Amino acid sequence: MAVYAVTYDYDERDAVRDAVRPDHRAFLRLLNERGVLLASGPLTDGESPGAMLIVRADDAEAALAQLETDPFWRAGLVAERHARGWDPVIGPWA
Repeated sequence: MAVYAVTYDYDERDAVRDAVRPDHRAFLRLLNERGVLLASGPLTDGESPGAMLIVRADDAEAALAQLETDPFWRAGLVAERHARGWDPVIGPWA
């Protein structure tokens, strides 16, 4: 299985995102326990809020498909998302 870096660009509904965040993080914890999600967290710079998720998948489409039931995605809080293959060569996921 390959590794993909998925980026989320959030919309501007901060209050809604704050309300949904506990469900979003519970979902991500489940993916982590299953070995699908290696890491995730908010991006701390840039013009709009967002996050990066490192996932294992067969291809980019499968990486995004695994995130279809993310409460942030289902609530429409993710304005854009992209998956790119990532080849870790140093570190715990190499």
